[in-house]
Formats: sequence, structure tokens, C-alpha cells
Amino acid sequence: DSQVAKTIANFPQLMGFSLEENLKPMVQWLKGLGMDDSQVAKTIRNFPQLMGYSLEENLKPRVQWLKELGVDDSQVANTITKYPQLMGCSLEENLKPKVMTLRE
Repeated sequence: DSQVAKTIANFPQLMGFSLEENLKPMVQWLKGLGMDDSQVAKTIRNFPQLMGYSLEENLKPRVQWLKELGVDDSQVANTITKYPQLMGCSLEENLKPKVMTLRE
């Protein structure tokens, strides 16, 4: 409960998100990636802004791109848990150019 209070204090906008349109679908989607309850809680606690992202426009395309790179399902879940901010990075302007540079 103290972690929930801390998350709300740090990102009060979380309370403005729709339970049915944002919070529940996001939690279900994260669990569908293979995250357990503690990973979901850690992800939300570390980056509550994620709850406001669009699944279709932001998150699913980034996860698909990671999988196309060869990142497996458990690695995707761990990556999002460790660095959820990645889901907010632009594919075209940020992520793809970095991977291209690393491949050179």
C-alpha cells in the first residue's frame, strides 16, 4: 500500500486514467507478455506514465519490433520491467537508429 501511495504521489495523473480503458487493459497486456504480478507492479511503480500510453500506437509496435530483433518473450517482459521508458521512445527517431549504429 505504501508503494501505491508513493506511485500516486509521484504521478497523480494516474488517478485520472480510466479503469476500463487504460488501467485494466494495460495490466492484462503486461501479464500477457509473461510478466508476473510483481513485475507488473514494479513496471507501473517505476514508470506510471506507461499506463497512459496507447497499446496499439505505442506499446504493441515496440514489442513487435523487439521480437523482430530476436528478443524472446521472457526477454521482452524483463526489458519492459527494467526499463519501461523504452516503450515511450520513438522507433524511427530513437530506437532504430541506435540499433543500426550498434550493428555497424
